[in-house]
Amino acid sequence: MSTTTIEKQVTGTSTDFLPLQGTDYVEFYVGNAKQAAHFYKTAFGFQSLAYAGPETGVKDRVSYVIRQNKLTFMLTTPLRTDNPIADHIYKHGDGVKVLALKVEDATDAWQQTTSRGGKSYMEPSTLKDENGEVVISGIHTYGETVHLFIERKNYNGVFMPGFKKWESNYNPAGTGLLYVDHCVGNVGWNQMNPWVKFYEEVMGFRNILSFDDNDISTEYSALMSKVMSNGNGYVKFPINEPAEGKKKSQVEEYLDFYNGEGVQHVAIATADIIETVTELQKRGIDFLKIPASYYADVLGRVGKIDEDLAPLQELGILIDKDDEGYLLQIFSKPLEDRPTLFFEIIQRKGAKSFGKGNFKALFEALEREQDARGNL
Repeated sequence: MSTTTIEKQVTGTSTDFLPLQGTDYVEFYVGNAKQAAHFYKTAFGFQSLAYAGPETGVKDRVSYVIRQNKLTFMLTTPLRTDNPIADHIYKHGDGVKVLALKVEDATDAWQQTTSRGGKSYMEPSTLKDENGEVVISGIHTYGETVHLFIERKNYNGVFMPGFKKWESNYNPAGTGLLYVDHCVGNVGWNQMNPWVKFYEEVMGFRNILSFDDNDISTEYSALMSKVMSNGNGYVKFPINEPAEGKKKSQVEEYLDFYNGEGVQHVAIATADIIETVTELQKRGIDFLKIPASYYADVLGRVGKIDEDLAPLQELGILIDKDDEGYLLQIFSKPLEDRPTLFFEIIQRKGAKSFGKGNFKALFEALEREQDARGNL
């Protein structure tokens, strides 16, 4: 299988039966939400937004909601052990549970997806308070990950009913993070195409890019990936599966330590990646190291860019191009002790692609980390 760019046109409204307005929020199940919220505020520059827990009538969990520009994270912790959230954390460690998608009509979104074979996670439910109402529904996707459909056009509160405004005297400056660019899922052997079919048939997505083990490989390991996009391009979900190699790939390591399929990384957009990454490094975020040899010929491959190469090399930022422009990207080391969840910071200068030209350098950097952990 060769790398393929799929036609981007969408013909007729019938192909977009699930119109999405973007990512509403990402919910993480974590061992200690209060501490995690402090970490994300300190290291990434999020601001306090909302809180739910016993004080708001929620008895089995606490959730802290944080925001930076259009990027919203929810951090949720169970209050007791006999709780499915506690079971999730015990099995997977801290990780993404919910990819919540903003829709105009959550009831219709649920009906459209479940009628096409989606497994219901939550039937349409209306939450109300003095600020209006939010309608929520949801379906299952790979592993224990779920998609919630959030309809908030009739709500004027801080987040949603059941939450109160969370005010804090500790409000670090932001780091320039803007919104979710894409979220990448890791699935098991021979499971990429079934999940591609799921996104095509159940959610009306299109496969806009495909990469095989010739595109994403090194001497030791490989993977395959397909990028799924909704009709307007606001929501993109690349899906990775392992491929045969001499040693264990990053996807296999993830599946081993996460104990199943799940979200590998969240890619976050910025308008100034040099400024953002410089600040994140100052705050203690560790990124993958890229050898100097990568930068010796990168401009010959990519062409003219607006940025000076020296700070990009110093920070370890990767560069790639497509027919519409270029992009700058960098990948953090895992955010947890388990080598599972990490983040990508990306700045697009016209490019719509996902950094194919960087795959080899990225894979080799990941393999060095795997080798250091004894997991290659």
